[in-house]
Amino acid sequence: MPTAWLEQLRALGLPAASIAIVHTSFKAVGSEQGGPRELIDALRAVLGPDGTLVMPAMSDDDDVPFDPRAASCRANMGVVADTFWRLPGVLRSDNPASFAAIGPLAPAFVAPHPIEPPHGIDSPVGRVAALGGFVLLLGVDHSANTTIHLAESMARVPYRARKYCTVLEGGQPVRVDYDETDHCCQNFNRIDGELRRRALQREGRVGHAIARLARSTDVVHAAITALQKDPCAFLHPRGAGCEECDSAWASIPVP
Repeated sequence: MPTAWLEQLRALGLPAASIAIVHTSFKAVGSEQGGPRELIDALRAVLGPDGTLVMPAMSDDDDVPFDPRAASCRANMGVVADTFWRLPGVLRSDNPASFAAIGPLAPAFVAPHPIEPPHGIDSPVGRVAALGGFVLLLGVDHSANTTIHLAESMARVPYRARKYCTVLEGGQPVRVDYDETDHCCQNFNRIDGELRRRALQREGRVGHAIARLARSTDVVHAAITALQKDPCAFLHPRGAGCEECDSAWASIPVP
């Protein structure tokens, strides 16, 4: 197992026996110390047998029923996430907004969760926050941080995107329409400075990648604080040229 990654993760402050949701870009981390499997092994070694590792495992194909045994992750989840759910012992939730987990608390995180809202309190990210877990970003910034969608759900932001997925009911595929707080997510990075200012985010390097570590509850609190000041704080300004954010603006009901 690559000792450099182990040492860097420990230096970052990832505690043993903790819960960690990990979002990563393996390209940013680099392959000198090994491949995606070796990075997963390093994360598990740092967390130890009493820790629980969680990663996103969402699927792109909305037109067929989600199959947790076969559906590949969305491309933007990255090769580490797509490798993780396939490993022996890893559990995956049966939901298009799927997460995968391994460790003592894995069954709690992948237990059935509602389609709407995809990332609300009763979702894998909500459960991780409730149990005092961490968010670890390896080579990605907060725009990839799904836990901020939890804050949007809790703050009841006014924008929505209409989505759909397909599920099996009585053995037959059925389309389910639902609302999601969707936009480009680039402005999730606004909480980076707040977490730094309050010394709530540890930063370092893992391989070549910038790494950020924060408690899920601190991420949620920082995001809710921003949304209390401006419910649309994470959207680009209306008409700024971001189609996803303009779509979110257009979904807001007119008083």
